[in-house]
Amino acid sequence: MRHLYGVTTAMVTPFNEKGEVELSLVDELTEFLISKGVHCLYPLGTTGEMLRLGVEERMQIAERVVKKADGRVTVYIHVGAMNQDETIELAKHAHAIGADGIGVVTPVFFSANDHELEEYFVKVASSVPEDFPVYLYNIPQLAGNDLNAQVAQRVADRRKNVIGVKYSYPDFLRVNEYLDVNDGNFSVVPGTDRLFLAGLAMGCEGVVSGVSCVYPEPFIEIYNAFKEKDFDKARKYQKLANLYCEALKCGSNMSYFKEALKLRGLNAGFMRAPQLDLTESEIKELQAELSNISSEFSVGV
Repeated sequence: MRHLYGVTTAMVTPFNEKGEVELSLVDELTEFLISKGVHCLYPLGTTGEMLRLGVEERMQIAERVVKKADGRVTVYIHVGAMNQDETIELAKHAHAIGADGIGVVTPVFFSANDHELEEYFVKVASSVPEDFPVYLYNIPQLAGNDLNAQVAQRVADRRKNVIGVKYSYPDFLRVNEYLDVNDGNFSVVPGTDRLFLAGLAMGCEGVVSGVSCVYPEPFIEIYNAFKEKDFDKARKYQKLANLYCEALKCGSNMSYFKEALKLRGLNAGFMRAPQLDLTESEIKELQAELSNISSEFSVGV
């Protein structure tokens, strides 16, 4: 089973001005990221505005990314939805189209206790073949539910295809606990871009990064430098990645990602309502900030 590793890029979803998915732009974004050297693609998660998309739209996007990637990089489809039936439907679809695995966020908005979380993940993982890998996805600050390591262990005990967790909250104590699941044989990938290098040092396999959808270069450099044990270089590029994270509001508003991609020459489309595109003044401010960062580190805007 193929793991998430290295630089796994969480992809934005391009919409046209009418709010419709632009599949041709999904193709272009996929090709851009592969050409930059990312190791894995992760469409339809938080960065992809997952809960603003219908099931059919999500299936269409998943198919396009898998087809365009054509086995050149690992592709995991995020399938978590507002109800269990849709999550299972999307999980089965991801397997059917040849994705390498799936990510599944905790139930969102409505409170779920530990027993409910366990049963939910077991049912979703049971809906696909036992050799089709599943990553749990914990983002408690947005989902409203927190997945602890004890529940993750119980799920992994019951479903051997649950092989890891994406954890998008800056709690290193919890990261350590996840790393102990399955006697240390549990894949852990942080979703906090600014902690990529620190996570690698702890034993994480990589990062799931939204900012790398716009600026993959520093994240690739961090990973390569760490593997080469050039820690000064890795720290230098983590600093660069952090500056881009701050300029792009750390992924709290995908309009910054889409506008920054346009500044790099790649059309990433528009936002879907109720989210709004940036104003002209906000775009100028963003461009100035990105130009200052890029000139300091010699990376093109």
